[in-house]
Amino acid sequence: MKIARTVAEVRAARATLGRLGFVPTMGALHDGHMSLMAAARDGCDAVAASIFVNPTQFGPNEDLSRYPRPIEADIARLEAAGVEMLFLPTVDIVYPHGFDTRIEVGAIANRLEGAVRPGHFSGVATVVNKLFNIVAPDVAWFGQKDVQQTRVILQMVRDLDLPVEIRIGATLREADGLALSSRNVYLSAGDRAEAVALYRGLAAAEAAWAGGEARTATLRSLIATEIATTGGVVDYISIADGDTLEELDAVPDAGAVMSLAVRYGTTRLIDNLVLAPRAAR
Repeated sequence: MKIARTVAEVRAARATLGRLGFVPTMGALHDGHMSLMAAARDGCDAVAASIFVNPTQFGPNEDLSRYPRPIEADIARLEAAGVEMLFLPTVDIVYPHGFDTRIEVGAIANRLEGAVRPGHFSGVATVVNKLFNIVAPDVAWFGQKDVQQTRVILQMVRDLDLPVEIRIGATLREADGLALSSRNVYLSAGDRAEAVALYRGLAAAEAAWAGGEARTATLRSLIATEIATTGGVVDYISIADGDTLEELDAVPDAGAVMSLAVRYGTTRLIDNLVLAPRAAR
């Protein structure tokens, strides 16, 4: 695996890789990330990944300084998976002296995570756009667990006519339903046991939808009831249009996306489930 640390090194390596699949990450790789690496090989000649803990998407009171950085273990996982190139830049490579440009995506970036974490998606969009320009992938893969991030990136790619195809990989879960996340390592044993309430709540609402319930107030209540049995503190529970993430009063037959953010101690977890169109059931 070629480890490229500068823009020039990436571009020199990229010229030899043919049709390229790309998975941008912040490291602390888990099986969810690795499933994206495997998917990125589909229809591509090579796979590239990046590891960069992006400071511009963290707020002033968030966990930038303690975000897990097991870089040697991450490199070993990527090598074992046969990834051909890793872009491993430092902050000064991505944001050199004098850098003063940011991308603002608009309404879809100001809801949910964007409302709770102002400026977050501007940081995401800016760094992803830079990575696309540097790596020049044909296809880029992102995980469904970060559902709003996927919609923001799709919007940016459409609006700016970026020549990259965006594909979304399914959320991978532990046996009890907890979504895989690099931040799960922060959870105490007690919080880890309680955090499965996120999935239980989403699953309860999904079952109610499958049984004919369409009122989002009822579905949100089912989710909130599960969280309330634990020590979790809810940031938001959303049932929204799957493309725009605008909140809904009732779920249409076309379906919707349910998402939530909950804090256990100092750890903030997000998760989501898609309510599939009724015609597909």
